[in-house]
Amino acid sequence: RILGAIAGYLIIGMIFANAYLFISLLSPDAFRFAPGVKINEPPLPELVYFAFVTLTTVGYGDITPLHPFARSLVAIEALIGQLYPAILIARLVTLYRREA
Repeated sequence: RILGAIAGYLIIGMIFANAYLFISLLSPDAFRFAPGVKINEPPLPELVYFAFVTLTTVGYGDITPLHPFARSLVAIEALIGQLYPAILIARLVTLYRREA
């Protein structure tokens, strides 16, 4: 169950990375990258990094969403990043709690 939960968390990050890539392909100015950052074309590695920084709610600020839809997805991902571990831990505690 724990490995499945970890895999689910990683899949969530990759889904958001691909959603960000789709947005950036439709609107090339959807994300602002920090000056001096080498950007691949398409910027998939950078957006995978951004997705996991957002999912873990670290938020370094070196990539900024500018497009309204991208900003909405970032907010949703940040909420999932907060709620997923909390709900997962609560569920695991109730599953493995000793019966009195």
